Amino acid sequence: MLFGGFIAIVCLQRLAELFIAKRNEHWMKQQGAIEFGNNHYRWMVAMHLGYFLSLIIEVSFFRTGISPIWWLWLAIFIAAQAGRVWSLSSLGRYWNTKIIVMPGANVVKKGPYKFIKHPNYIIVATEILVMALLFNAYITAALFTCLNLAMMGVRIPAEERALKSLTDYSTVFNSEEHNS
Repeated sequence: MLFGGFIAIVCLQRLAELFIAKRNEHWMKQQGAIEFGNNHYRWMVAMHLGYFLSLIIEVSFFRTGISPIWWLWLAIFIAAQAGRVWSLSSLGRYWNTKIIVMPGANVVKKGPYKFIKHPNYIIVATEILVMALLFNAYITAALFTCLNLAMMGVRIPAEERALKSLTDYSTVFNSEEHNS
């Protein structure tokens, strides 16, 4: 019951985010934005769907129950959710699940983006690990942490190439790296 309710809430959140992403995609493309990374996007979606299926199957099949340190995993998960909201709201209409770049746009440098380049990817990695550990789904935690790391090895360079090609990304981050 607890597990089902938790998964239902997270899935509803993800569906709401997909609705927002689609709305943002439509607006950005009307403004002349260009999409990148089509080749890996479907694999990323499949990985995320596979994660939830794996989590549900592992918890159901092994009847793992909730972790004895559930309060720690839940606190980290809630902090990640706050970070997710902060990241997404900082990007506003520029946030998307796809790599969509507005030519000539200035890179967003507010919220968590003042401190790190890709905060939402760190948050997603945290969620993948913590949601599984919350319910003692160790196989799912290990497998999908590795798959997500591999995906980010493709995704982040693709996103950075796209941003460097159409925005002030190189200027903003090169000047900061020299100032650090």
